Amino acid sequence: MLDRVANWWVWTITVLCVLVGFWVVLAVFLVTVPFDRGRYAAGRTFRLVAIVAQTLGGRWRFSTDGHVVRDPRRPYVAVSNHESYADTFLLSHLPWEMKWLGKSSLFRIPFLGWMMWLAGDIPLRRGNRESIVDAMRGCADRLQKRCTVMIFPEGTRTPDGQLLPFKDGAFRLAIEHQVPVLPIVVAGTRRAMAKHTFRFLPTVAKARVLPPIPTDGLTLADVATLRERTRTAIADAKVALNRELGLDPTGNPLVA
Repeated sequence: MLDRVANWWVWTITVLCVLVGFWVVLAVFLVTVPFDRGRYAAGRTFRLVAIVAQTLGGRWRFSTDGHVVRDPRRPYVAVSNHESYADTFLLSHLPWEMKWLGKSSLFRIPFLGWMMWLAGDIPLRRGNRESIVDAMRGCADRLQKRCTVMIFPEGTRTPDGQLLPFKDGAFRLAIEHQVPVLPIVVAGTRRAMAKHTFRFLPTVAKARVLPPIPTDGLTLADVATLRERTRTAIADAKVALNRELGLDPTGNPLVA
């Protein structure tokens, strides 16, 4: 019963933050859009809405560590493993703005989707070639405006905690525009909101930023090598981070 009440509390807080946050993001967008072509300020405000919702909800304890990005306007193609919807809340804690490649259906959700548009995030309809081409064009636009692009190269949330194969798109994008790949590993979020459930469960989770992988001089013939190098780095870091958090390799709590 207490768990059900707590879950309703978090949902109420989250919805209220989305409703109020939209107007804040809209105000920032209107004030800054004449000189902020990359929508950096509006996007960062949107991520702060997520942080406020997560903090007030009180069910999740999130932290970040690892490589420090000293120039927030140095564009990267950031890639991360994907464990649950909670990943977006966790990664919003990273202290620089990233433009997210997200499912187009999310952009149709009132207020939330409107904020994603104001923030300059990029919609993608999976399996639709025209949408994929448009999305990659949008990613290129954000990189040219000195904004990092955030992509989940698995393409979907893991159903069992195991790292899925990575798709080529993020790595092709990085090579074509000669920007570094920034690997990020998340651990603990699978329990926070597992796939096929919308329950907010008490969770401790962390994101760790790994050293960037340069793409200088690489060509499209190197996409597979870059992809697997990045996946290996994330896989190894995921094992270590799960261990630090007292989780097994699939993200479940270890039994003492």
